[in-house]
Amino acid sequence: MNITDVRVKKFNGQNRLKAIAAITIDECFVVHELRIIDGKAGLFVAMPSRKMPNGEFKDVAHPINQETRNEIENAVIEAYNQLPEE
Repeated sequence: MNITDVRVKKFNGQNRLKAIAAITIDECFVVHELRIIDGKAGLFVAMPSRKMPNGEFKDVAHPINQETRNEIENAVIEAYNQLPEE
């Protein structure tokens, strides 16, 4: 798997949500709505999710192993960090 494109839209404000991202995998599959969140241990990437009737959130798409999760998170946070300050 190769992440061939990362697009990030940064948000300004006091919210923990810092940006929304989309990644393209192998130039043929796109995942939208990855959220960059400022957590207690720094920035992390939350996968796209849907709110269930009981109020819980379930991931719609997510990696099935830690190596892939790390690859996605590193690519998205790197793209976020390269955005100019507003």
